[in-house]
Amino acid sequence: MGKRKRKARTAAVLAMAAAVVCLTAFGGWMVWREMGNSARAESSEAETVQTENPQAENRQTENTQPDTVIELTTAAGPEAAPAKGGDEAGNAAGSNAGAQDSGEDTDMSGQTDEESGDITLLFAGDVYFSDHVMNAYNQAGGIGGVLDAGIRAEIGAADIFMVNQEFPFTNRGTAAEDKQFTFRIPPEKVSMFTEMGVDIVTMANNHILDFGPEGITDSLAALDGAGIPHVGAGENLEQAKKLEILEVKGRKIGFLGVSRVYMAASWAAGTDHPGVFSTYDPTMALQEIRAARAKCDYLVVYVHWGIERNTTPEDYQRSMGRQYIDAGADLVVGSHPHVLQEIEYYDGKPIAYSLGNFVFGSSIPETELLKVVLETGDVSGGVLDGPVEDAADGASGDSEEGITAEVTVIPCTSSGGYTRLR
Repeated sequence: MGKRKRKARTAAVLAMAAAVVCLTAFGGWMVWREMGNSARAESSEAETVQTENPQAENRQTENTQPDTVIELTTAAGPEAAPAKGGDEAGNAAGSNAGAQDSGEDTDMSGQTDEESGDITLLFAGDVYFSDHVMNAYNQAGGIGGVLDAGIRAEIGAADIFMVNQEFPFTNRGTAAEDKQFTFRIPPEKVSMFTEMGVDIVTMANNHILDFGPEGITDSLAALDGAGIPHVGAGENLEQAKKLEILEVKGRKIGFLGVSRVYMAASWAAGTDHPGVFSTYDPTMALQEIRAARAKCDYLVVYVHWGIERNTTPEDYQRSMGRQYIDAGADLVVGSHPHVLQEIEYYDGKPIAYSLGNFVFGSSIPETELLKVVLETGDVSGGVLDGPVEDAADGASGDSEEGITAEVTVIPCTSSGGYTRLR
């Protein structure tokens, strides 16, 4: 009996051990299967997030070829290398872009801009690197979190891209008293302008002196260090009213910046103190426009004016814009209202009263890029013939320098500091 009991106990122990081994193996297989399913689920979720998040872009697919060579008489702006592809909705760089995969605009005859001599100017409104913008930038790890691929393609295809710098680059100074909003950005963040492909800025506005004259001094140093030309503000009046000329494909494109909005008389540049080029009294601005007319082939005046959030231009904006055209401006671009205002054609030349915010706060329902294509002709043969249409899109007009300007508007929108084609 003792032996049989021992054999029975041994058999029972072996059976239990075998059961444990089987259960362990089965449990391991279950764990392995669950881990595999979990990994596949995580991978699928990650793919979904990347597809739905417009800020999550695959930068490995971006075209990093440089744009058409831009010859500038001033320090050359940064070379942009935007993505030449669609935005998150599959739009091929916007319906107005005309940008091909090569990064060049092609007309119906197959000629590129470089061959035909056309010059593309692109303008945007107010830019401020707010917390919303910086968060979008930091989360994406670059400017792809701030501007979508379609907008960057438009900028990359343009010969000159200009914005209103609605803040000073500075870490110094004291905030202006009795002012609801005071802005400033560390000077090293000028690199974001470089990433955006900004070629020239106007500083003539009501925020450049938010932290005193140091804001102008430090902004000038930051922009000059980045090779970005600037107009509209300076260490003195002579510098603030200075005409900036960028030479593109043998043509001289001139830029002036003026402001009719600022906090106090001391904000206007003087012979011995910094400030903005004031146009409260337009006499001096008109004088500079007349002088500039003889120095360039196409003249742009970028002006800060109007009333915030008003979608209709003030009477003085209309009269002043027309005065600028009469004095010799070919294009007037406005900012400050932070919302869009109409584009008017006066004597065949466009006045864009306000382009609104471009890169700014958390929500910008409507903004736009103003695209101006200059079709150049032989100036010795006189002015090119061409229709003048009183409309925002597809309008064209003749300048006195044998240049026909075709204007289109590229609608955009912004949320969470991220601006995209609309």
